Amino acid sequence: MNAGPVTLVLIAITVLVSWQAFNNPRLLERLILWPPAIDRHHQYDRLLGHGFIHADWQHLLFNMITLFFFGGLIERAFEPYIGKLGFVFFYLSAILVAILPTYLRHRHDPHYRSLGASGAVSAVLFAFVLLSPWSLIFVFFIPMPAILYAVAYVGYSIWMDRRGGDNINHSAHLWGAGYGVLFTVMMEPRVINTFLGRLANPSF
Repeated sequence: MNAGPVTLVLIAITVLVSWQAFNNPRLLERLILWPPAIDRHHQYDRLLGHGFIHADWQHLLFNMITLFFFGGLIERAFEPYIGKLGFVFFYLSAILVAILPTYLRHRHDPHYRSLGASGAVSAVLFAFVLLSPWSLIFVFFIPMPAILYAVAYVGYSIWMDRRGGDNINHSAHLWGAGYGVLFTVMMEPRVINTFLGRLANPSF
């Protein structure tokens, strides 16, 4: 699961921008998703910029480690269809699509803020699940089939999104995951039959 070159560049940019934002509150406030700034001041760049900053090092490392292990695989899988730089489009569009429902829900809420690459990382992870549902992934060092993790992830995210109160944007996780699946299917419709065939024949 070695990361591809585009994945490494995305990780490097995200780490650099997040690190700078940790030490520069003005940069953090300028990039964070704050809906009124978009609605009133037309700062649409926040719809992408929030995906390159994080709340703390733990938040950043979790997202970037996940992107490192799965980004290269998806980057190489997508290359025959959308070219070497197609993964950049996929990743950036995932940041945007994952956050749009949140923005629309909170567009008049001056107290709401959101940041992090989790939506785009979820898109990458779920594209991988679609391509390799029975691959073992490690969740807190515990091996688990990717498809089982995906089901648990979606169920937990729906539950926590309805419950709220933990300052995590579970909606972005869900929309990012759905976008990862949709993008992959639109790019190569035959992946549905391949997924169903692999799902019916477990292989670890």
